Amino acid sequence: MKLFKGMMLGAAAVATAATAQAADLPVAPEPVDYVRICDAYGARFYYIPGTETCLRVGGRVRTQFIVNNVLDDGAWGTRDSDGYSWRTQGYLYLDARTATEFGTLRAYVELSQRVDNDTETFDFGSTYIQWGGLTAGYLASNFDIFTGQSFIGVVDRDWSDETINQIAYTAAFGNGFSATIALEDQAGRQVGDYGGTRMPDVVAALAVSQGWGSAQLSGALHQVYPSTAAAHQTGGTNNGADDELGWAIGGGVVFNLPMINSGSNIYFQGFYADGALSYIGAGSTEGGVTVSDFGATGGTSEGYSLSAGAYVQATSTIGLALDGSYMDVDQANGFTDFSRWAIDGSVQWEPVSGFILGADVGYANVDPDAGSDVDELLFGVRLQRTF
Repeated sequence: MKLFKGMMLGAAAVATAATAQAADLPVAPEPVDYVRICDAYGARFYYIPGTETCLRVGGRVRTQFIVNNVLDDGAWGTRDSDGYSWRTQGYLYLDARTATEFGTLRAYVELSQRVDNDTETFDFGSTYIQWGGLTAGYLASNFDIFTGQSFIGVVDRDWSDETINQIAYTAAFGNGFSATIALEDQAGRQVGDYGGTRMPDVVAALAVSQGWGSAQLSGALHQVYPSTAAAHQTGGTNNGADDELGWAIGGGVVFNLPMINSGSNIYFQGFYADGALSYIGAGSTEGGVTVSDFGATGGTSEGYSLSAGAYVQATSTIGLALDGSYMDVDQANGFTDFSRWAIDGSVQWEPVSGFILGADVGYANVDPDAGSDVDELLFGVRLQRTF
């Protein structure tokens, strides 16, 4: 009996010691789904955990101060106009891409919050879906070719620069050649007293991008659709402007200048429009002149714009830019013909990668056939950090 009790006590002691030793052993950690680098689409992409979708997150912060038109007929000559514009703006960029058997499926979102002279605004920038050659969403018009070299661009220059709702298909032919056909929101191209939207604009482009630079030919069809007031006189008599089909064409080329420095280039472009003045850069007013795609009693307005510019990477941290443009518009009956030219230049300094400080100055002149010239002279400075 004593022997049995001793054996039981010994077994209990061994079990207790084994349990204590087991408690001291390290516990195997739970598996962790680490974020993996995705190198299929360039730098800074990562796989979203648990998926095969690659995501890149970026952003930008900029603050700028622009002295508005300082000439006698500008903002400083009118007591109730702002003599300066002070803007601070933050951007968030999200770029998600997934490989599929039909090509890359991409979703891009740009969010922006800004404050202009104490007025806050939330905006979407370019926001779209791409799948292979198909693009749908809100992004730069396929008609646009080059939208300037200047760091800020304190004065408007005379070319098409529209971010617009669209659906487009681009076919790539190899060796840098491509062709695009698109339907784009007509509402973003209306110059004048339009009625409701009926037909989207049809835009087509042929482009090439190679080591020497790039070039593009663009064309657009635009429905001229006057409002009830513009199309009918009192009593509903149809003696006003009629529905017509406007159009625009354009071409541009960019030449790289590696003999100066990497990043240096020069560009030239020109546009012509009939009943579609937005495509040459015209807005609803230019220097106090009312602008319209169509006349008061029919007919369409026509015009052209020419522009050129250069960017020189003077040193590894200093860049110099200059843009110039000229627009001439022959308006239909009831509206004044005019011409406009503008020049804008900037210098920028990038002491740290992604951080730029720059200054900009611009001058523009509108010369109407009836009335006095209107001149603009503006200055601006900007600090910008991109990450």
